[in-house]
Amino acid sequence: MARAARPSALVPIVQLHMELEWVMPVVWRQVQVPANITLGRLHQVIQATMGWTNSHLHEFIIGDEHFGVPHEDDDFLPYPVHAEARMRLDKALLGRRHFDYLYDFGDHWEHKLRVEKTLPPAPLAHPNCVGGASACPPEDVGGAPGYEDFLRIIQDPADPEHEYTLEWCGGHFDPHAFDIDQTNRLLKRIKL
Repeated sequence: MARAARPSALVPIVQLHMELEWVMPVVWRQVQVPANITLGRLHQVIQATMGWTNSHLHEFIIGDEHFGVPHEDDDFLPYPVHAEARMRLDKALLGRRHFDYLYDFGDHWEHKLRVEKTLPPAPLAHPNCVGGASACPPEDVGGAPGYEDFLRIIQDPADPEHEYTLEWCGGHFDPHAFDIDQTNRLLKRIKL
C-alpha cells in the first residue's frame, strides 16, 4: 500500500462535496483535505464533518474496490475489503471524481462524495469545512425511512410517541441546523 507523505509536505488540496443520500432536508458538506490523505483519516474527517459518532462499521466504495477495516467476519461479504489505513485518496481514486462512503450497515447511510476541485499545494494542519447544510440524522434512527418517521413524530406534539422521541434525541432536534464553526473545531482535532 502507498505511504502517506509527511504532514509538512506541500501537496495539492482537494475540495470534496459530501451528500447524504435519501434524506430531506438535504444534508451536505464541503471539506478541504490534502490529496494524499489516507482513507482511514478521511473516515475520521467524514465522521466529524457530517456529525456521526463513529459507532458503526463503514466502507469506501471506489470503482469496484471496497476499503475499510478488514476483520475475520468479512468472509460473508461477496467482495474483498482492502485496508483503508494506508491507502491514500489520490492513489485510490486514480483520476475518478466520484466515490461512495457507507456508514452503519444496518441503517445504511450512503454518502456520495465528489471531487469539486483541486487547489494548488499548500500547508494544511487540519481538514477544513468550507460549507454545508442541515443536521445529520441521529445515530440508530433507522436509516432514511426511520429518519422520515422521526421528523414527523418530533414535529407533531399530538403524536403518541412525541415526548418519548424528543427525550430519546436529547430534548431538541433541528433538522435545518448546521454550525460550520463547531464543525471546524472538531476538524482541528484531526492532525494530518
